[in-house]
Amino acid sequence: MDTVNTKMGASEWLLLVVLSVLWGGSFFFVGVAVKALPPLTIVALRVGLAAIALNLIVRVTGLRMPREWRYWKAFFGMGLLNNMIPFCLIVWGQMHIASGLASIFNATTPLFTAIVAHVFTKDEKISGGRMGGILVGFTGVAVIIGLDSLDGLGTSTLAQFAVLGAALSYAFAGVYGRRFKSMGAAPLVTATGQVTASTLLLTPLALVVDQPWTLAMPGLGVWTAVTGLALISTALAYIIYFRILATAGAINLLLVTFLIPVSAILLGVAFLGEQLAGKDLVGMSLICLGLAAIDGRLFSPLKDRLR
Repeated sequence: MDTVNTKMGASEWLLLVVLSVLWGGSFFFVGVAVKALPPLTIVALRVGLAAIALNLIVRVTGLRMPREWRYWKAFFGMGLLNNMIPFCLIVWGQMHIASGLASIFNATTPLFTAIVAHVFTKDEKISGGRMGGILVGFTGVAVIIGLDSLDGLGTSTLAQFAVLGAALSYAFAGVYGRRFKSMGAAPLVTATGQVTASTLLLTPLALVVDQPWTLAMPGLGVWTAVTGLALISTALAYIIYFRILATAGAINLLLVTFLIPVSAILLGVAFLGEQLAGKDLVGMSLICLGLAAIDGRLFSPLKDRLR
């Protein structure tokens, strides 16, 4: 398997910020869609419409989807780890615990990723600086979301373990997805293969559980939200996801879970007239400090002087 750069360049940091904005926007789209559609139907539509769009783009750009089973076995593995398992666990978990607590649990993804990558890769080993930075970043997320969200800790234990299981699944997906670079699959092809496989896995589940043909036809606003969720927060987001994964590795990629709350806050300030609270500034400062520690370059001169 090809090695990755543990230190991201400017273009990779920019892509990570863009990805956090795209995924941060998914909470708005889901918030609109969930008023008229059940969760599994939303998830199936999300990956299904994204699969249609990405397959069309693959054709237009002249790329070719691989036919060999080794590629599709990897696509289905990625779809299972990165979509089906975590989406279902989060949907079920959020039926029983508050969204703030679920968000904090979701922010454990880089912690799990650091451990999984340390065990299963040769070039993404845990260092003291990286683990310290991850813990500081996680603390920043907890501060932004609100430490009062932890009041529900200990209740609905199975639901909490479900969301933690989703974070662990994302961690394994990040490490598992590294194989696509050595297989020679372009990020666009990999993203297309994953959402196509996810569609085949999730659609039967949604049909059995939700029976969407019994639902009332959603309005234009709901369809607009579902389309935005599929095209912006899924199709485009996963092209960027696999681009970062191929060069920067799983740990760096999944730091995006720290940036999503920051993007959501800044979007609210820029477009909704919201005000920054003191805890937001403290949390964002901790996240920036954690990311700097994980990158390592900011503190390199200090380390050299201490030596």
